[in-house]
Amino acid sequence: QVQVVESGGGLVQAGGSLRPSCAASGRTSTTYAVGWFRQAPAKAREYVAAVLWKDGTTFYTDPAKGRFTISRDTAKSTVYLEMNSLKPDDTALYYCAVLYRGRGIVNFARNYDTWGQGTQVTVSS
Repeated sequence: QVQVVESGGGLVQAGGSLRPSCAASGRTSTTYAVGWFRQAPAKAREYVAAVLWKDGTTFYTDPAKGRFTISRDTAKSTVYLEMNSLKPDDTALYYCAVLYRGRGIVNFARNYDTWGQGTQVTVSS
C-alpha cells in the first residue's frame, strides 16, 4: 500500500501560480498512476489531471490543459501539479490519489484507492 501527503497549497492572487506536491511512500511499485482532484465548497470532487507512474504519460481535463502541468519525480516519489494563470474558480481543496494497476482508467475518482488529506488552494480576485 502507498500513502500520499499533499503540500504546497496556499493563497494567491488571480493570475498567479502555485505548485502543490504529492509525496508518496510505501510500495510504489504497484502504482499505475497518480491523479490530482479538487473539491470546492458545495461541489462534487472533480478530476484535474493524472500521470502514469511508469513512463510519465500525462492526462488533463480540458479546463486544465494549457494552464496546469502534472509531473512526477520517481527518485523522490513525488508528483507535482504546476498551476499557472490561476482563477478564483480554481479555489478548492486539492487532493492527490493513487490508482493501482488493474483498477481502471485515470479519470474516475472511484478507481483510486489511496487519498491524501488535501491541500487548500485559494485564489483571490
